[in-house]
Amino acid sequence: MQSPRPTRSLVASSTNLSAMNRRSALLSLAALATVGLTAGASADDLSSEMILNDPAAPTGGNPRGDVTIVSFFDYNCPFCKRTVAPLKKVMRADGKVRLVYKDWPILSAASAYGAKLALAAKYQGKYEAAHDALMSVKGNGVTEKQMRAVVAAADLDMARVERDARAKDSEITTLLRRNNAQAEGLGLRGTPVFLIGQFLVASALDEAGFRQVIADTRKAS
Repeated sequence: MQSPRPTRSLVASSTNLSAMNRRSALLSLAALATVGLTAGASADDLSSEMILNDPAAPTGGNPRGDVTIVSFFDYNCPFCKRTVAPLKKVMRADGKVRLVYKDWPILSAASAYGAKLALAAKYQGKYEAAHDALMSVKGNGVTEKQMRAVVAAADLDMARVERDARAKDSEITTLLRRNNAQAEGLGLRGTPVFLIGQFLVASALDEAGFRQVIADTRKAS
């Protein structure tokens, strides 16, 4: 999968993080005001405030953490799935990281189905359980049937998930469109992508990678 590259208008400077052997770009979220709006998106949708604090976007970790990680992902992206365990381990050990989930289903219709299931689970306080279940299915060809099965096995009230998916379809669809507008506004071209403080990282980070970017974010703040 092609790694996304930040658009030139968003990049303030760049740095090589040798310990991670990854390419990162220093991102100025304030520069979002200069990005052209995607179809159907408002300036508010593309603001740094909505990217970091969209009230409809699920969150995890420490809500008062000093570092926020914004994760753009797809449930049919194997590279995204590689990052789940390392990120969880780093967040548990650190204790001061807030995570914002940006469901961005761009790979298949099944990806969109999975995203809607997970976001419907949010209404019973089970988003992360559904998210983790969907991310546990290996590969990039996960079907809707497989997605429903793993969510149903994740200690959720499946009847309520399906009821909320229908009742909240407008809100869920609006959130997914907003996530897509933000990704397009940032010039993203694939998943996974992590916004960590002022860094945009288009890579499947391991534990060391997450730890370093978090540390670098704190040093830069």
